[in-house]
Amino acid sequence: MNFLNEAKSLFKVNIRDYGMYIALIVIMLTFSIMTDGLFMSSRNISNLLDSAGYIAVLAVGMTLVIVIRHIDLSVGFAAGFLGAIAAILLTQVGLPIYLTIPIILVLGVVVGLFNGVLVASIGIPSFVASLAGMLIFRGALLQVTEKTGTIIIKDDNFNAIGNGFIPSILQINGLHLLSLLVGLVGILLYIYSEISTRRSKIKYQFEVVSKGIFTLKLIMVSGIIAYITWILAGYNGFSWTVVIMLLVVVVYHFLTTKTVLGRHIYAVGSNPEAAHLSGINVKKITYIVFGSMGMLAALSGILFTARLQSATTTAGTLFELDAIAAAYVGGVSSAGGVGKVTGAIIGAIVMASLSSGMNLLGVGISYQYMIRGGVLAGAVIFDVMTRKQRG
Repeated sequence: MNFLNEAKSLFKVNIRDYGMYIALIVIMLTFSIMTDGLFMSSRNISNLLDSAGYIAVLAVGMTLVIVIRHIDLSVGFAAGFLGAIAAILLTQVGLPIYLTIPIILVLGVVVGLFNGVLVASIGIPSFVASLAGMLIFRGALLQVTEKTGTIIIKDDNFNAIGNGFIPSILQINGLHLLSLLVGLVGILLYIYSEISTRRSKIKYQFEVVSKGIFTLKLIMVSGIIAYITWILAGYNGFSWTVVIMLLVVVVYHFLTTKTVLGRHIYAVGSNPEAAHLSGINVKKITYIVFGSMGMLAALSGILFTARLQSATTTAGTLFELDAIAAAYVGGVSSAGGVGKVTGAIIGAIVMASLSSGMNLLGVGISYQYMIRGGVLAGAVIFDVMTRKQRG
């Protein structure tokens, strides 16, 4: 009975975190039943994750921007514009991929820092500053693509970023061995990280969950990772898009949970004035977060351009709204100071799952927009209600 009571207590305290996972499971089960299992097929899950990749990367950066109580509306067309610049460097300038990608990522940081300066140094509200950026990059994208229209990219290595898969060493019963090994390594790293975090908390006399709950959590998460790995290994294995998305999550999860910088970001989001008084350089944190957002917008642009194998005049349209929606569905708080990068990825997958499932069922695009809008409104209402209960 103590086990059940502890589980109920944990669920109530962490309902924001657990709610989105439950929502994702419900969505997947519902669509799987309604499509006679087609939704959970290896091909569909692989395509779903690939289509979520460029939005998930943006959502990670957007989560941190919202955590520090700002917003960035320019990331969509910034991604489209930087993707077009990558296409021009590859096709017209003739730069190799190993030079093109670093240049685009650095340009992304510069773009992000420009927004950071407008917000932190000049004092322009982030909504207005990023809205101006959105219009500027929309115009810049049209400018660089107006002569040729669509810029076709024929670099196979670049296109593989959006469409390729990691090589398979060997196939066992139709399953890609390397993908299975990657999943196994992921499970082992997850277990090691959780155990080391628990030991550290015990060492410094922080409260931890019981061994039973802790073990159950390890088993459930490991099982989910193993199941997704098995599904993907049954098709073409892990795509490079998914690998890049996972690397972004691992790096940003480490930065936000294990470093001083991460603690400072959440401190600024919780109370900027108190953070300033405690010696945290709020302007510097704002620069870093917006610079990071710009870099991830550049990476998103690369992923999307590689997926299409071309740069188009409409690239980046509504990316920023999809990223904001994914961040809020993933549990970031509109009040600032609360939100996890892992939640942003789940939020992106939730939104992609809704689109994929409704497409399989033949739901009209008009209804799809309304349903996705309803889900976003529900996520924000859920956030407001949980804050009121805590307050």
